[in-house]
Amino acid sequence: AMPFLPCLKKNKSPVPLGRTIFQKHTPPIQQNYQALLESCLKNKCLFIDDNFPAHISSIGTGPLLKKLPRNLQWKRPHALHKSPVFYAANRKQLDLCQGLVENCWFLAALEALTFHQDILAAVVPQNQSFERKYAGIFHFRFWHFGEWVDVVVDDLLPVNEAGELVFVSSVYKNVFWGALLEKAYAKLYGSYEDLQIGQVSEALVDFTGGVNTRIKLAEAPPDLWDILTRATYSRSLMGCQTHLGTTKVLKNGLVAGHAYTVTGIRKVTCQYGPENLVRLRNPWGKIEWKGDWSDSSYKWELLSPKEKILLRKKKEDGEFWMSLQDFKIHFVDLMICKLTPDLMSQEDGKKWMYSLKSGRWVKGSTAGGSLGFCNGNFWMNPQYWLNVLPVEDSKKSLNLCNVVISLMQKHSSKHRNRAPHLFIGFLLYKNTFLLSFFPEQYQESNRKLPPAFFTRHQPVNKHQVFLDEREVTHDFHLEPCVYVIVPSTLEPQQESEFILRVFSRKHVLREMGGNTSFTLSKEIVDRYEGKIWEDFFTKHFEQNPEINAVHLQKILNNIYWKNFQSFHLNFSLDSCQGILALLDLNATGTLSIQEFRVLWKRLLFYLEIFQKRDTSRSGKLDLVELHAAVQETGISLSNEVCNLMAIRYGDPDLQISFESFVCFMLRVEIMGEAFRNLTQDGKGIYLRESEWMMMTLYS
Repeated sequence: AMPFLPCLKKNKSPVPLGRTIFQKHTPPIQQNYQALLESCLKNKCLFIDDNFPAHISSIGTGPLLKKLPRNLQWKRPHALHKSPVFYAANRKQLDLCQGLVENCWFLAALEALTFHQDILAAVVPQNQSFERKYAGIFHFRFWHFGEWVDVVVDDLLPVNEAGELVFVSSVYKNVFWGALLEKAYAKLYGSYEDLQIGQVSEALVDFTGGVNTRIKLAEAPPDLWDILTRATYSRSLMGCQTHLGTTKVLKNGLVAGHAYTVTGIRKVTCQYGPENLVRLRNPWGKIEWKGDWSDSSYKWELLSPKEKILLRKKKEDGEFWMSLQDFKIHFVDLMICKLTPDLMSQEDGKKWMYSLKSGRWVKGSTAGGSLGFCNGNFWMNPQYWLNVLPVEDSKKSLNLCNVVISLMQKHSSKHRNRAPHLFIGFLLYKNTFLLSFFPEQYQESNRKLPPAFFTRHQPVNKHQVFLDEREVTHDFHLEPCVYVIVPSTLEPQQESEFILRVFSRKHVLREMGGNTSFTLSKEIVDRYEGKIWEDFFTKHFEQNPEINAVHLQKILNNIYWKNFQSFHLNFSLDSCQGILALLDLNATGTLSIQEFRVLWKRLLFYLEIFQKRDTSRSGKLDLVELHAAVQETGISLSNEVCNLMAIRYGDPDLQISFESFVCFMLRVEIMGEAFRNLTQDGKGIYLRESEWMMMTLYS
């Protein structure tokens, strides 16, 4: 989208004042999934969705129709595969492939979701199946303009004559959740064709209700690596986009004007020093970067054998590494969607307030346009009173408060792409003048600020750019004070509904000149336990940039595990040496903070599964419980391997403690990852002697 300054487009004559019928946003049709499911089961029939029929009208009316195969048919998964599966929990990766719809932005956001299984489960309810209680009906949840909506679909999917899905499909031909999710998203926005054009940031918000941060990589902040690190190890989803171009696939392997998912970061130790790498995935599931750190790059020879084996995948699967420097050159924007807005903030508080207000710009009433049109009507726009309050526990310097303001426009058409986005933005004014001189007049009556105020005062965001995008978000560092937010379209007399969201540690938000009631605000708490310890770990690693097995033992055994009060955890030095050997990729004999973060994330995951499977609360798993626990991690192991590992890691009664379970699972995961990276055919691997020794002796 092109940025547009308020002073542009002056040559267009304004629409005459006068009321017309306001075109309200068309909300999605609400259907009760549970009631429809029970009705179909009772009547022994398969669900047919008349609201989104298996008909060409659900595909669209434009250019997409020309791409469709001859004799398009709609079939249910049972007619396409002998044993269809809704969702394969043991698949580590998304493994979806884009179809005829050019919706790489949607798939890139979906890939980011798979790194947070709990968030994915909120969008894709997991208790759905083609066997138990199957009635040809499925449902998905999306955040849609301020509220979560449940979208119901039947499982009739468009296929060609050969029975192949024409839109999103899975690498594993019996897995159908991706195709059904795409159908639900198409229904939400009008048709499959309405998914043709979009931005990763839009889908990220629709999947999470989070707040977006956009970083223009040409002007990336000096602490970009720190931002990426915080985003990777917290509750964030990341996507990015390449530069537009006339050639679709460039010589360097990147696709022009294309969305990618950021799937990981890694600081590697080369012979000449450390280098920061970013891992990306093309939603096509093929066509990769060919430059430095690509699958066949000579750069991998500069790493230790173990680091090379565990990081490099020599597969054409769409996923690849590149240096941070190349990432900044070849990509335009980095989009980070955060469930809590503390990513860009240095504040150490965990609780945030979130307020949402719905509003509208109406011709002749509240559609005042931007200041750049000098029409004297800017004051007519909706105005919102924002009182930013100090937080006692904030250690931020100069008492500045981190405030994120987001403005999102709602299209009136039920079809997402039939109503082009208006250019929108907002101005933020400090309101100390009115508080000092007219405190009662403007606080008690809640009247809007007069035209004179806007001619005499400069906004806090003087260089506000109006964008023809669904959402405009800005991150502020503000003094505790009263402010006024004025959202507007670029041109006067343009109509639309909108929602205004404010995130901060503490604030009060209300509309001026209208409903005087204060907005009910919600508290957001990042329940992810890893966040609680991030400050502790950071401080510890500032003192010891690298930790040895003794340090690791001290950290793990001195942590108060709030979920593990029934017994004391006791990692032995031998266990810690084993953990360190597995995770120490560059063979230094120590762990860095990035390696420790990997361990910590796994520990929390294992802890949750161990607790769930330890039904007797003995603090140990027997063989049956161990099998169930391993299965729940999504890893397939034979009974023989499980029994062998129980002999290796268990006590004389083959009981596995949590400490042993951690060592066991880390070894299984890391050796499995090594095999997948090294195998060419999925059946075997070729290793040089030095590599074999490295993998077996030092792990």
